[in-house]
Amino acid sequence: MTGPKGGYYEAELGEPHKFDPTFRGPVHNRGCTDVLCCVIFVIVILGYIVLGTVAWMHGDPRKVVYPTDSYGQFCGQQGTPNANKAILFYFNILQCANPTVLINLQCPTTQLCVSKCPDRFATYIDMQYNYRRNKSYWDYYKLFCKPGFNNPDKPVSQVLRDEDCPSMIVPSRPFLQRCFPDFITRNGTLTVANKTSFKDGHGKIRSVVDLRDAANGITSLLDAKEVGVKIFEDYASSWFWILIGLVISMLVSLIFILLLRFTAGVLFWMVIFGVIAAMGYGIWHCYWEYSSLKGKPDSDITISDIGFQTDFRVYLQLRQTWLMFMISLAVIEAIIILVLIFLRNRVRIAIALLKEGSKAIGCIMSTLFYPIITFLLLALCIAYWAVTAVFLASSGDAVYKVMSTLPDCKYTNLTCDPETFSQSNVTKLCPGSQCTFAFYGGESLYHRYIFVLQLCNLLVFLWLVNFTIALGQCTLAGAFASYYWALRKPADIPPCPLASSFGRALRYHTGSLAFGALILSIVQFIRIILEYLDHKLKGAHNAFTRFLLCCLKCCFWCLEHFIKFMNRNAYIMISIYGKNFCASARDAFFLFMRNVMRVAVLDKVTDFLLFLGKLLISGSVGVLAFFFFTRQIPVIQEEVPSLNYYWVPLLTVIFGSYMIAHGFFNVYAMCVDTLFLCFCEDLERNDGSPSKPYYMPPGLHRILNKTDQGGKKYAVS
Repeated sequence: MTGPKGGYYEAELGEPHKFDPTFRGPVHNRGCTDVLCCVIFVIVILGYIVLGTVAWMHGDPRKVVYPTDSYGQFCGQQGTPNANKAILFYFNILQCANPTVLINLQCPTTQLCVSKCPDRFATYIDMQYNYRRNKSYWDYYKLFCKPGFNNPDKPVSQVLRDEDCPSMIVPSRPFLQRCFPDFITRNGTLTVANKTSFKDGHGKIRSVVDLRDAANGITSLLDAKEVGVKIFEDYASSWFWILIGLVISMLVSLIFILLLRFTAGVLFWMVIFGVIAAMGYGIWHCYWEYSSLKGKPDSDITISDIGFQTDFRVYLQLRQTWLMFMISLAVIEAIIILVLIFLRNRVRIAIALLKEGSKAIGCIMSTLFYPIITFLLLALCIAYWAVTAVFLASSGDAVYKVMSTLPDCKYTNLTCDPETFSQSNVTKLCPGSQCTFAFYGGESLYHRYIFVLQLCNLLVFLWLVNFTIALGQCTLAGAFASYYWALRKPADIPPCPLASSFGRALRYHTGSLAFGALILSIVQFIRIILEYLDHKLKGAHNAFTRFLLCCLKCCFWCLEHFIKFMNRNAYIMISIYGKNFCASARDAFFLFMRNVMRVAVLDKVTDFLLFLGKLLISGSVGVLAFFFFTRQIPVIQEEVPSLNYYWVPLLTVIFGSYMIAHGFFNVYAMCVDTLFLCFCEDLERNDGSPSKPYYMPPGLHRILNKTDQGGKKYAVS
């Protein structure tokens, strides 16, 4: 039966397509598909814009950027009394349970904005005693008292009751714009300003360990900050050379793909054997290092014994490190060799597909630069989502809650008014309680559903990201399908195939692309929720709950990857035939079921070969960067910047090179997938006779031992 979309013969479910003499590649006379989903998608985008506008009207990023004191005032904000007070100070840090409490401003003690953190131990009692002889004691101590309080003669009990001043101050340093004790470990002993104990201002001698327990985890965070500063310094001094490394990787990737047009078979076999040789050398080098360290002092210490070290060179002095490297490389080497032995014929077909893919890219060079458009659209989506999330998180007015150190205070965590709190009964029933700033929120409908709006923000963000990726896949597939279904290449390839494909995808198939993207986004959204629940239940002892959660995570991981695979091929079918998403996904699925062995093997073999190409490019650029940053290239030793950690720019170059190669090879992979699907369609539609000639190139034709019954001559450039 003749189909309505330009000569496409509708096949029954699961049956091969019949020959259509009018079929010449991607259908141009097509109509809009999945219109309902397109309308919903447009409405959602408009709603997303409204959500961002409302969040912008109610939100205030200063609430995220600046710390907030107990009165809801920003620390360090220009044009306010706290302009020169950018650091938050806690009256009694001993009442704070952990860093999360501190950062979330939920610590049950008064918090003030100060210009600097204390640099000495002192108590209010000692200050009041010494003040009578030297008024400078009060001049320093009042820096950490409530603004406007200037009565050092006020009885200590009343000062502490009203929390006019802290009972004590300890040497601190700013971290995350908050004052934390200045912990230093000396000879295995935790100290603060070379002291292991201090007065708490209530007549007791406390251990520095109590401060550590109150600020549990801060020591490691401070160490991380120090490492972070050094890493920032390394980036500041080496960014130019990192950029050069990334440019080199881009040029190598481009040259690699261009060479594939002429020497695809030879080049890929060189890549395969080059990777095998590199792995072999790596195994030998690891064994040599492992043997040379034998008998050296401390070389037999295990990695777990020394723990995490910021200087990675420490690990290279351990035999266990090189043994792990050697075993890992040997396993990878064995896998590569076994794949090549048992799948050598499939590798030949995969290389033929890759060779044809390089010719297709050579005919449509603009496809290599399409990832730039995808990158810009993704950057726009990410930026809009992040800004909207920040404005949503900072929406609302200051909410104050009762904070009490008494465990049986029934008013704890209830909202309060700081202006009338001192006259309420709460201060009498719960002595020492405070009405302190807790968070930003409100009681309106908007504020009550901010969490739901954040979830909506995340879901729409995933939808837009997946739609952007789908648009790119459909656009590239349409362009490469135009190449395959051209009987005489490149003469029959339509003009501007990439731009034409992009226009068709947006004009006719926005709804279909949005439909596929929505299905994938919902699965990803559920996976994120499961990851969140798993994080929350890490301390749970219910084994069945953990097992069930683990099973759900595994199932949805598999489902996500299956949907990605089906969506990708459905978009190829959409770009060729112009049908809706469900019909295209069905056709792609049954086409692959009828060619299941080719799909199962060729798809993975092709991915494997492309992965080896990425590995070779990123590895070769990484080796060059290693020799450069470790000053092992005599000619340019003087140009190497001084670094704290040479692995910082090295890993950046390696990761960046891999991502750049991935961007180029992603186009290549889409090309191969499209050609492979068209190739399966070609085998089912045609038999090689003059009336039904194959569109496949001679290379694939020879490998598959298909004989053209009419002795057809191929015009392939």
